[in-house]
Amino acid sequence: MSPPTGAPPTAARPPAGRGWRAQWRQRLCSLEELSAFLGRPFEGDWAVEPARTGWRMAVTRYYASLIRRLAPTDPIARQCVPSREELTEQRLPPDPFDELGHRVAPGLVRRYRDRAAFWATGECAVRCRHCTRRNELGDPPPRNPTAAVRWLRQHPEVRELLITGGDPLTLEDAELDRLLAAFRSVPSLEVLRLGTRMPVVLPMRITRALCRMLRRHAPLWVHTHFNHPAELTAAALAACGRLVDAGIPLGNQTVLLRGVNDTVETLGALFRGLVRARVRPYYLLHCDPVRGAGHFRVPLRRALHLVETLRGRLSGLAMPTFVVDMRGGRSKTPLAPGAVIRWTTRGAWLRGPGGVRWFCPDPRPSRRRDSAGPRTAR
Repeated sequence: MSPPTGAPPTAARPPAGRGWRAQWRQRLCSLEELSAFLGRPFEGDWAVEPARTGWRMAVTRYYASLIRRLAPTDPIARQCVPSREELTEQRLPPDPFDELGHRVAPGLVRRYRDRAAFWATGECAVRCRHCTRRNELGDPPPRNPTAAVRWLRQHPEVRELLITGGDPLTLEDAELDRLLAAFRSVPSLEVLRLGTRMPVVLPMRITRALCRMLRRHAPLWVHTHFNHPAELTAAALAACGRLVDAGIPLGNQTVLLRGVNDTVETLGALFRGLVRARVRPYYLLHCDPVRGAGHFRVPLRRALHLVETLRGRLSGLAMPTFVVDMRGGRSKTPLAPGAVIRWTTRGAWLRGPGGVRWFCPDPRPSRRRDSAGPRTAR
């Protein structure tokens, strides 16, 4: 069931609407709209109505145009189409990292001593089916940062702020400019970071005017979220280029997703393509154990085998750090063979920062036999 790993395709058909706002207004929010736009039916009965999953569907026409088959083997369709698999693994927690429990001001979450995150919006151009916050974004976060700014001024030990959501680039330039300026007024904040998937799913949002505005708030880093080489289209690469040419450094956080990018060939092609685009592969994240996304999780033993194989094939510049987020919101654990204390039939005991020991459960064995042991390509 591995997706193809050949050269990145161009759009299958010209997306409607030239500007990003038109793309936003014309998002596809149902299975019927997506099928009609692509002019082809769904293959099999794997897709399910969004209302049954508790997580609405939204796909830009640009991103939908990258779908080659309306089947679970298509890496783009699998990321944005509601699946029957989302109805399983309901025992997983809705908020595995207790982000809501770490909220210190409206919209502001602090899980680490020197870093915090501000949820600028609950909206995204594409609602990814593997989203960590799919169970947390029901109520729109406050866009007014006054309380968050006040708290940050009282806690100068916080040196970095991630502006996230949702996707902060769904905001208009003027509103985002005011938001960044408010946080720039906090003397102790050394670096702002902005997490967005817009270069991947709506690259026309990355206008030159936006880049000029972001540059005024340097030092500012932008973290993108490419998961598959099929997403490295000419439009996406041009969007990344506009940001880099404006002096804005780019990092990428890829989530390891079963059935999307869980082969050495796919990940290798993605990371090499990102480096060519001047985007630093920053993290390869083990998919979070969040309710509704358990079917995307790769067994940890196999994930480590993929990472170790990649280390022998990629340069250090192209190799991201493989991390697992600890439950309870305590830390991210970079994983290498020495991080595993003991394997069990249900998962692994890991050693985290400061010697903290914690248990990382594996997903249930699937019919695809991917929990049986390490493998590379299929």
